Amino acid sequence: MSLIEDYAMIGDLQTAALVGRNGSIDWLCLPAFDSPACFASLLGGADAGSWRIAPAGAGECTERAYREDTLILESVWRTGHGSVRLIDTMPPRGEAADIVRIVEGISGSVPMHMALRLRFDYGSIVPWMRHTDGMLAAVAGPDSAWLKTPVTLAGKDLTTYADFTVSEGERVPFVLTYHPSHETRPRTADPERALQDTEDYWRQWIGQATKAPDDEAVRRSLIVLKALTYAPTGGIVAAATTSLPEQLGGSRNWDYRFCWLRDATFVLEALLAAGYVDEAQAWRGWLLRAIAGNPDKLQIMYALDGRRRLPEATLDWLDGYEGSRPVRTGNAAAKQFQLDVWGEVLDALHVSREAGIASEEAAWDLQVALIEFLEEHWADPDNGLWEVRGPRRNFVHSKVMAWVGLDRAVQAVERFGLDGPVERWRAVRQEIHDEVCAKGFDHDRGTFTQFYGSKGLDAALLLIPRVGFLPWGDPRVIGTVDAVQKELLRDGFLLRYDTAADGNVDGLGGEEATFVACTFWLVDALGGIGRTSEARALFDRLLNLRNDVGLLSEEYDVTVKRQVGNTPQAYSHVGLINAATRLDSAGPPRDTKGTS
Repeated sequence: MSLIEDYAMIGDLQTAALVGRNGSIDWLCLPAFDSPACFASLLGGADAGSWRIAPAGAGECTERAYREDTLILESVWRTGHGSVRLIDTMPPRGEAADIVRIVEGISGSVPMHMALRLRFDYGSIVPWMRHTDGMLAAVAGPDSAWLKTPVTLAGKDLTTYADFTVSEGERVPFVLTYHPSHETRPRTADPERALQDTEDYWRQWIGQATKAPDDEAVRRSLIVLKALTYAPTGGIVAAATTSLPEQLGGSRNWDYRFCWLRDATFVLEALLAAGYVDEAQAWRGWLLRAIAGNPDKLQIMYALDGRRRLPEATLDWLDGYEGSRPVRTGNAAAKQFQLDVWGEVLDALHVSREAGIASEEAAWDLQVALIEFLEEHWADPDNGLWEVRGPRRNFVHSKVMAWVGLDRAVQAVERFGLDGPVERWRAVRQEIHDEVCAKGFDHDRGTFTQFYGSKGLDAALLLIPRVGFLPWGDPRVIGTVDAVQKELLRDGFLLRYDTAADGNVDGLGGEEATFVACTFWLVDALGGIGRTSEARALFDRLLNLRNDVGLLSEEYDVTVKRQVGNTPQAYSHVGLINAATRLDSAGPPRDTKGTS
């Protein structure tokens, strides 16, 4: 089985495929990110579905890279017979979803082998295959796919094979097109035109980055963020995969193919910092539609189209990545009470106002309802931003974000002229601030704690000055940064929290790997308190965690020196963009006005 960092991603702005260094597509959900997978060998071995094209008898490619500033993957094998290039892409969705694979001869004559195992519904359904109209058709229930190629295909053992030779200058295309089985078959994309259109699209899109640091890592992260956007709604998925483990062989395996509200502010800042106002406005639009309704029914995450029901289930026929079971779809954490999301939403909409994104009167009415909910419930214990599946606590970050919600409400009135009971909101804001400083700060250790009375710390405490709760130079901020480094760093990278600090607070056991986005927060924090050289050194270490094509998963296991968790992770790449932007600027991270 391939390492998580062996995978590159291609996508069409509605779904994404993971391609290994061996030329195999081992993960693809169709027609959308959160649809059942038709290639699921990533989680269930070869029988769960894959599509491999490579030189006969060859293993991993010799080298690979994205075509500059695009999502076109080029893998090269240098063999005793010659050299060959495999070009993989998914053109931005038109009439249907197309996967385009072109084998190009570079030198000599190279024998090639293709093996296609289509398995719908996460590997559980073998489709009916037939040849018609010069193509191979695969149908099962609601799903169908059509493969078009000039090479001869043969079926054996529920797999479609092709053996062919490609010589210097030759190009052999394969196009797999998906569509619902009850609809008329769409036109198959012309492979060469699709390739050119895809290259033109990505080059034009990245060319719109007007304000981001001129850095390859930032440009690649922006492309990843765009590729994780569901174009029909503007929603951005947390990752393209489900159930890649946070701990190899363990049970911390979650479905990340949804949109988290707490990502909103970070995503908006990353997009706006790069000049992508249209994408920021689309994300804001998705956010307003998703949260519309009763404010006490706000969820921490929603589906790509804003759906609220994300029932969690296990796929018992899949063994999981490296035996990490269970494999899950859906996410039960959607029903958790996580107080911080009210503040996250209000902060995101505040960032939108600051950026001049057009407001709507109804949007402010909705925000007032959210603020009123916070006024009544800010003191309630919750599950915290890390979705702890244990007892509810008074998490410090949650209380800080409740303060953020009230602070942004006050600023909406004071700075933007919106209507609201500002004196009352100021009083509640101050009450929250006083309680957090009294109950959430450990004077003996000189640091804020994960929750009131906790012995442990939380990487989210690094955000206290970033959201304006306290100024960067406050001794309590500096003490917290020092304490987080001392207690949560593992081999130079940061844990979200110590799972054992308060007696197995999350109820799952085991220690997860270091969290990439949290380590980028530490870069921000070090820069904010004036330790710029230390921040830059840590940022460079984080860049070295990227795989050979610049992708980051959710976490990094410092023991086995491997990426773990779902991939590619939007939060990790957003962290990279925002940290690079901070380091590139003359001043500290955004420090909003508030009480101190």
